[in-house]
Amino acid sequence: MEIKTIQFTAGRGPVECSWVVAKILKMFINKVVENKLKYTIIHKENGNENGTVQSVTIQLKGKQLDLFLKEWIGTIQWIGTSTFRKHHKRKNWFIGCFELEKKTKEIIHEKDIEFQAIRSSGPGGQHVNKVSSAVRAKHVPSGIQVLVSESRSQHQNKKIAIQRLKEQVTTHHLKQLEETVQQEWENHLNLKRGNPVQIFTGTNFKIQKQKKKNYKRKRGQLKNELRKELE
Repeated sequence: MEIKTIQFTAGRGPVECSWVVAKILKMFINKVVENKLKYTIIHKENGNENGTVQSVTIQLKGKQLDLFLKEWIGTIQWIGTSTFRKHHKRKNWFIGCFELEKKTKEIIHEKDIEFQAIRSSGPGGQHVNKVSSAVRAKHVPSGIQVLVSESRSQHQNKKIAIQRLKEQVTTHHLKQLEETVQQEWENHLNLKRGNPVQIFTGTNFKIQKQKKKNYKRKRGQLKNELRKELE
């Protein structure tokens, strides 16, 4: 089973783009379910207006994900009148869909963790005063640290600390990936607008069939031009 993480984003686009992200998200999830794939929404940032989504990060699990995502990864265009500014002249709105790095989880090695035993605070009587059962754990590469004191067992607190570090480091790493994708989308938006992977039109988001270039006709024209030059 393959696992991929993707992000739909409005970039720095206006509210209309966030609205398009929300609409595309619903369509995308329906397609995911139809293809019997599993999905998890890892993070979603709502837009400034009701019913809008600035960005959403989704983890997909299933078979042939590359084939499924072929029609989604890239720039997506919507052609229609703004529902927020009806007199706005602009008709073309763009959002981005990107695959995040395959390594969405930071592998934590125990050698990269510093542990410090400290005395628990709060109620507990003599046990708290005499036994250093609480554990502070720090993931040195990222600087993230946690403090665990739930258990009277230092060994158990250590296990809990490692698990929490894994969760926090993964979240931190994913956030960095999202920021990187956001920057790439903003930097390359103008270049990608001319070649959307999908085009939707109207409020019902009907898919517009894109015209395919007729390379056979083009080759024929080039042959005729070459023949004329030789003559």
